[in-house]
Amino acid sequence: MPASLYIVATPIGHLDDMSLRAIDVLRSVNLIAAEDTRHSSKLMRHFDIRTPLISYHDHSESSDLEGMLKRLRAGETIALISDAGTPLVSDPGYKLVVACHQERIPVVPIPGASATITALSAAGLPTDRFYFEGFLPSKPGQRANRLQALTAIEGTLIFFESPRRLAASLEAMYQVLGDREAALCRELTKTHETIYQAVLSGLHKFVLSDANQQRGEVVILVRGFDPATVTLTPETSRLLARLADELPPRRAAAVVADITGLPARQLYQWLLDQRHDS
Repeated sequence: MPASLYIVATPIGHLDDMSLRAIDVLRSVNLIAAEDTRHSSKLMRHFDIRTPLISYHDHSESSDLEGMLKRLRAGETIALISDAGTPLVSDPGYKLVVACHQERIPVVPIPGASATITALSAAGLPTDRFYFEGFLPSKPGQRANRLQALTAIEGTLIFFESPRRLAASLEAMYQVLGDREAALCRELTKTHETIYQAVLSGLHKFVLSDANQQRGEVVILVRGFDPATVTLTPETSRLLARLADELPPRRAAAVVADITGLPARQLYQWLLDQRHDS
């Protein structure tokens, strides 16, 4: 094998998803750089891979990066793996890959499992365009600001989330993005796999009603912005309804359109639909 950095995808849950090529590469390289060597050692034992492991993660020292580059320059081969799935997708490795390209060291992808694409394929939301956001900020204000920046993206939005922040993030998505179609994909390929589709308010209730849904690895997918329809946030719908109590519907819709940037015609139609339903 020529001196190269191999980016090797590993299973996100089910060990049978490990590719034959990935096993062959991990057995053949001189060194495996793993996000967590304790976690990856279990995978190595399962497939009888005896290649030496070193730790490489977001908090690794610059000397660790330089040490791997030195070995690559000397003609050795290194495989980079994360705890699960495809490296660099919300996982460490970016600096190493950039450094290899700068030094003309070949970077070879070994494709395999990815929680992002696995969830998208089964969620029942549009797949022609999508936007991967990864983890939202943990602080409520920063989280709301980030979601606000995503409101006009038309592709399906894909998020990772930790179990302890899942309910709060779903609530924030509902408040900022409106009651859009969404899907919760949890523990993909594992024994307790869950794929549940509903509007965001429904997902929030589902998670609160079942503590088991607040465990394990989570991917949230949300339908992107549709210019042809209006999905009002709770704040916008309350504002529109309140103004409609004091103003003619067209005028109320025009005022809210000026404030929010939403189409006045569709806001007016929303008011008409509300009156019809009541």
